[in-house]
Amino acid sequence: MKTSMSQIKSYISIIYKKIMPIYTQINLIVPKVIVEMKMMSSIGFPLFIMGLVSYLKNMTSVACMGRLGRLELAGGALAIGFTNITGYSVLSGLAMGMEPLCSQAFGSRNLHMVNLTLQRTILILLIASLPIGILWVNLEPIMLKLHQDPEITHIAGLYCRYAVPDLIVNCILNPLRVFLRTSGKTWPLMWCSLLSTLLHFPVTTTLAFTLNLGLQGVALSTIITNLSTSIFILGYMFFSHTHKSEPRSKQISEQESLGEGWGVLFRLAISSCLAVCSEWWWYELMTFLSGYLHKPYIALATSAIVIQTTSLMYTLPSALSMSISTRVGHELGAGEPGRARLATLVAIGLALLSSAFGLLGITFGREAWGKVFTDDTEVLELTMAALPIIGVCELANCPQTTCSGVLRGSARPSIGARINLCSFYLVGTPIAIILAFVWRLGFLGLCYGLLAAQVACVLSILTVVYRTDWEKESSNARQLVGGSSEYQIMECEQGIGFI
Repeated sequence: MKTSMSQIKSYISIIYKKIMPIYTQINLIVPKVIVEMKMMSSIGFPLFIMGLVSYLKNMTSVACMGRLGRLELAGGALAIGFTNITGYSVLSGLAMGMEPLCSQAFGSRNLHMVNLTLQRTILILLIASLPIGILWVNLEPIMLKLHQDPEITHIAGLYCRYAVPDLIVNCILNPLRVFLRTSGKTWPLMWCSLLSTLLHFPVTTTLAFTLNLGLQGVALSTIITNLSTSIFILGYMFFSHTHKSEPRSKQISEQESLGEGWGVLFRLAISSCLAVCSEWWWYELMTFLSGYLHKPYIALATSAIVIQTTSLMYTLPSALSMSISTRVGHELGAGEPGRARLATLVAIGLALLSSAFGLLGITFGREAWGKVFTDDTEVLELTMAALPIIGVCELANCPQTTCSGVLRGSARPSIGARINLCSFYLVGTPIAIILAFVWRLGFLGLCYGLLAAQVACVLSILTVVYRTDWEKESSNARQLVGGSSEYQIMECEQGIGFI
């Protein structure tokens, strides 16, 4: 009996010695995870609200087009698709090239790098907007040569010509957003966006209906809203900056400001642009292919509902992606690879959790959601069949988008661009075409093609993130953005140097 009791005590002692280190490790990790979740929420929640506000702003514009008439809605939809593909996606992607430089520079407190990157990015976007503007002005003759409907083409061309000034506004607005986002100041950014969006509805209705400007009024209202956002952001930056009497830090030499660093910024900007556009354009390709299916009006209507659904669902992973990009950049710039790794793990966990909720919501609420857009029986049936597939796509899309933020924060957007191009165009597109047209699954075949692309994408990008050498990335960040003086640290924490 004594022997058995001593054996039990010895077993308990062995188990205790094995469990206690694990228990102690959990006690050490959990507080860090909670702190990281709070930091990520403080950055990501305002970005999530901004995404919802932007979605509502776009819905307001489309609703006003619909009130103007069927022809205006068709022409406006064509114009919006064209401007998104050729303009806004390109400018947004190019602006994301400054994310790794600015986030890591803020982490290392190198204010010179932040300011220089902001100014250079604005210049790059302004140069890129020139050919885009020429393309927009010539939309009508281009579409007529492609044998598009003349009336719809005329309306779309009119909208594009009036939207050209918005390119200039976005060349300033997009970099300003990235600047504040990478500094971690997302709450002021949210309030600036919310305030300007509150003006969007009255401005749109006044221009389109009260002043009888029609579709031109809708285009002008978008310009006014974006310009208001830019002015509010610049106002915040100016008034939040308190001038100190401390001596200024060293000035950047002419060679450094004009010559060095352009190559790095160009590579990051082009890689980020390819990563953004390759995914964005695939949804437009999906709409294009829908027009060749049996009963194309049903497929196109369902495609429009699916795109609106994915746009709404994308607001959360987009916010996670931008917040983890900022967190990873800050920690790598500060020389804290362990914290960057922890932030990545927390973000992926949140992404998996949110994607599961997205799948459940879209699956069980698909009928009610479909009826928000249409009461057509055939369109509703196809929508209800497609949305569960889109929900499964979200299981892959949310972690994939979040990991893309990790790659941007660690200055590796080129990897994300290659993964997106291969997944969507070498995997997703062939499968979508075969299933939709050869196996005659129709629109559902296109959805399965999207699912195949998302699965290939998330598996590839998770593998890259899993194999990341965080010590090496921290060393790369030090080489990329360097350090800073004490005065720069103080001025950087105040949040301004651009103006």
